[in-house]
Amino acid sequence: MTQTTRCGFAALVGAPNAGKSTLLNRMAGAKLSIVSPKAQTTRFRVLGILMRGASQILLVDTPGIFKPRRKLDRAMVAAAWTGSDDADITLLLVDARTGLTEAVQDIITRLAQAGRTTWLVLNKTDLVPASALLPLTAAITEKLPVEHVFMVSARTGGGVDDLLDKLAASLPEGPCLYPEDDLTDLPDRLLAAELVREQIFMQTHEEVPYGTTAETESFQERPDGSVRIEVTIYVGRTGHKAILIGNGGQKIKMIGERARKQLAGLLERPCHLFLNVKERSGWDEERARLRAIGLDDVP
Repeated sequence: MTQTTRCGFAALVGAPNAGKSTLLNRMAGAKLSIVSPKAQTTRFRVLGILMRGASQILLVDTPGIFKPRRKLDRAMVAAAWTGSDDADITLLLVDARTGLTEAVQDIITRLAQAGRTTWLVLNKTDLVPASALLPLTAAITEKLPVEHVFMVSARTGGGVDDLLDKLAASLPEGPCLYPEDDLTDLPDRLLAAELVREQIFMQTHEEVPYGTTAETESFQERPDGSVRIEVTIYVGRTGHKAILIGNGGQKIKMIGERARKQLAGLLERPCHLFLNVKERSGWDEERARLRAIGLDDVP
């Protein structure tokens, strides 16, 4: 007996730092979306492609939803809602530790108005007492009708298989939209820039990661099978440039080395990565810069 082929989109939506990117990577079994302990790391939609039996689950990781201030912020929030609006199932991811925050309440209000199929996924449940989970679930489902509730830990993988099995069985019947061995639709050029940006988040602090962006300027295949990549890091302030470069260039060297190792593992070939830091005040209001990092223009 042949299994019914199913294929559809499931969007991960939530407040910043709910663990969406960690959950996407856990579900996909590969690093597709960059992760850091800081909020608002993800800036654009990332698609993870996952086969589960005869079902192709297309997981959409979206930026955390928050009150936007700059054009970059508005584009990030717009990308998040577009991901949800286009999905067959919206997975509302809530950090079980922080619970029903104002940011979560705002998202719930918008989802309730949209009336789309929504599942509640409580994340980081390994870090809170079990007795706290039912009251939190009740408080959320009182405001938003959800089809299913899952308790997971993206960090440990607890509960994730149950969520994947239910997704695989619930998506619409239809043929796969992507080759079965694809992991993501993210271009290698964008992946390279994102891995550099992840290391900026990991190696610098306070406002520096939020005031920078990374763009791949050159991506050249070499005859020996390796690839030569040039990435420019734009910073909004002179002081940020000095912090990124570090004493004697040590900081930028560490960022490049760690990003190169990650990229070589994902691309499965040697990578030669060259970084350049440029000061560009107001880059986060420039249309060209936002398009370069995969965001659509917003007013």
